[in-house]
Amino acid sequence: MRATAALLEQPGQPFVLTEVDLEDPRPDEVLVRVAAVGVCGTDLEFAGFFPTPALLGHEGAGIVEKVGAQVTSVRPGDHVAMSFTSCGTCALCLTGSPAYCRSFDAVNFSGRRPDGSTAVTHGGLEVNAHFLGQSSFASHVVAPERAVVWIDPSWDLLRAGPFGCGFQTGAGGVLNVLRPRPGSSIAVFGVGAVGVAAVIAASLSGCEVIVAVDVNTAKLGAARGFGATHCVDSSAEGAAGQLADLVPEGFDFVIDTTGREDVLRTAVEALGPLGHAGVIGVGPSETMSFDWRSILNGRTVTGIVAGSSLPRLFLPQLLELNAGGRFPVEKMITYFPFEQINEAVAAVRSGSVGKAVLTF
Repeated sequence: MRATAALLEQPGQPFVLTEVDLEDPRPDEVLVRVAAVGVCGTDLEFAGFFPTPALLGHEGAGIVEKVGAQVTSVRPGDHVAMSFTSCGTCALCLTGSPAYCRSFDAVNFSGRRPDGSTAVTHGGLEVNAHFLGQSSFASHVVAPERAVVWIDPSWDLLRAGPFGCGFQTGAGGVLNVLRPRPGSSIAVFGVGAVGVAAVIAASLSGCEVIVAVDVNTAKLGAARGFGATHCVDSSAEGAAGQLADLVPEGFDFVIDTTGREDVLRTAVEALGPLGHAGVIGVGPSETMSFDWRSILNGRTVTGIVAGSSLPRLFLPQLLELNAGGRFPVEKMITYFPFEQINEAVAAVRSGSVGKAVLTF
């Protein structure tokens, strides 16, 4: 079938809307008509080097149009959100940790199915697709069943997509990994969409001190509306001192969403003894480093992928909280028509929107 897609023809170049050919779903795959898709920082990161021609996008939500013969979890007409995929057979998948699947990179970032094929072609040329189980910068997606999550049709389909990556990553980092006790203190470094989800989750957990840390004063102001009790402008001198003044004994928990080595070092150094740092940011730094004294007093640094979640369980939980007004991420969403994908990307890069979502 034919689908409209935003192709990346060369790394780092603008997306180009064009028609592509899409294979029918295989026995373990699902054809989804996309209703909306979020624009995530991971899309922009990979747009700089992913093999081209490429079809990115990984925060899609839509309606099932066709299913393969082996698919049992959804059927045509169902509303679904999409998330990362996994092999389903390694020990980590079988014990409930698909975010750490031993084949995670191969099945999510190779641009191909596990057998090396692709469901997408353009002008007779193969397109590198299947990005994080989706490649949902397109009107239609062929996704493996493991990447598709049934959602209640009463929930808002247009806001569901970002729950498959950004929102579940930030919320899961707090709820699934750090698991703060009521009365705990936490600092969230970087309060874009992922960081705000972490702030909301910290508030739901009953954290007494929730500090938002960012260089963008508008984002800091917005974070207060989502539950941050304090804000620290990290572009100003003395940010570390401000954090120490807020929690003199050191924070119980910190989360870094920036992927910057200097920011993560500041975050870890803000912890108290036995404090726990969650690292969920993909950013410009390729390494991290700490003074040995920063770790010796029982501090833990944990890398977190996709909120360490089981999407089929966790996404509906978050969406139910959203429907009940307890996870109000819609306040940060700005919608763009799919045709304005490059304008949406520019808005994300500039930080002028909290979360950009493309609609079809």
